[in-house]
Order: sequence, then structure tokens, then C-alpha cells
Amino acid sequence: MKDNIFQGKCQLCGSILAKKDMTRHIKTCAEKKDTAETESKKRQTRQTGIFRLTVEGRYQSAYWLYLEIRSDSLLRDLDDFLRGIWLECCGHLSAFKIQERTYLSHLSQDSFFGWRPERQEYNMDVKLGQVLRPKMKFFHEYDFGTPTELSLKVLSYQEGRMQERIRLMARNEPPPILCEICSAKADFVCAECIWEKGAWLCKKCAKKHEHDEMLLPVVNSPRVGQCGYTGS
Repeated sequence: MKDNIFQGKCQLCGSILAKKDMTRHIKTCAEKKDTAETESKKRQTRQTGIFRLTVEGRYQSAYWLYLEIRSDSLLRDLDDFLRGIWLECCGHLSAFKIQERTYLSHLSQDSFFGWRPERQEYNMDVKLGQVLRPKMKFFHEYDFGTPTELSLKVLSYQEGRMQERIRLMARNEPPPILCEICSAKADFVCAECIWEKGAWLCKKCAKKHEHDEMLLPVVNSPRVGQCGYTGS
């Protein structure tokens, strides 16, 4: 699919826009929202650094998010957010790859104080402000057996006021996926046949599928059809 048909919804104003138009829109929309906030509300939050990020499926760019996250947040906070909105199914391990370093959700017992410098492996208890820079691209992987890989990019950094650690700015609308048998809207995907023809099925065709115990719901996530994932 071409990038310009991957539409998404701005979580601030409800506008539906093509992915390519969302970066400019989010910047303008966020500025309007910040201006409209009352001074009393602003005084309740302290000045902090704020990163604006894009996240998308590394090999499934139809799935994407725009986020704002405070620079004093941990990589673990970002990992928890991504698990909650897109990934968590069975408590699998995960990792960020930032430049030459790997930040793991759990290190093995042979690690020393949460890091293994000889292997450039660290835990996720590190602040974003220590490892991220504007325009930097980095990666996230959830479940090393049946992996879902994400690509992240730092769009910008600014000083501002933000009460929550992470704010969802925009998210893709569910991409159109059709039943491979009758071309109706797909409701299920077979985890057994996902890499073969006939895996995406509507409710009617799913009743005739031979692997009925392997059917998973079609959800708006790059982890759709993998492991036991049924949605956030």
C-alpha cells in the first residue's frame, strides 16, 4: 500500500488524516491545545523536556502512532505503553536497540548491576533524556520467538509542561483487510496459516476453516495474528 492511504485519527481534535499529513497537523494541533489550557492547570505541572515520537511496524507501516513522552520517563515506561496498546499477550521479553546498545526488559542473572558492558546489553531503567536525540531512529522488539518489530523515530524535542508521562497524539485507523475467500471484511486470522493464502477470514468463512482453534480476531496492531494476541 502507498503511504498516503494509511489514514489515522488525531487524538486531540478527532481529525482523520493521511499518515503523511499527520506530522504537520499534530504540531499545530498540540500548540493550539497548549495555548487553550488555563494558567492554573499549567502551574500544576512543572517544566520538563518532551520528546515527540513516531512508532510504526518495522515491516507493517500501516500501523503507526504519534506520541509525546517526557524526557524523564524510563525506557521501561515506553515499553509498558507499547505492550499495553499493541503487543502484550503472554508476558514475553522485549528489547530496545538504540545505536549500538540493546536495552532488555529482563537481563539474565549473570548481568552485573543491570548491565553487561562487554555485550552492550543494559536494562530499561534508563531515562529517555540520556539516550535519545532529535532525528534519532531506534527499534523495539517484543517476543524473541514470534517477534513483533517496531521502528521509532524522534521527531523533535522541546521544553514544556506535561502531567502524564506519555500522551497518545494520533493512531492509525484499522487498515482494510478482506476475507481471502469471499472478499468481505475479515474478522479473523488463522495463526497456523498466516503466511499462506486463506488465512484472513470473515465470520461466515471462519466457520468452515479447518484450524478453528487457531483463529484470532483481526485487531488494529502489528501483532495481529501472532502468538495469542487478541488486542489491547
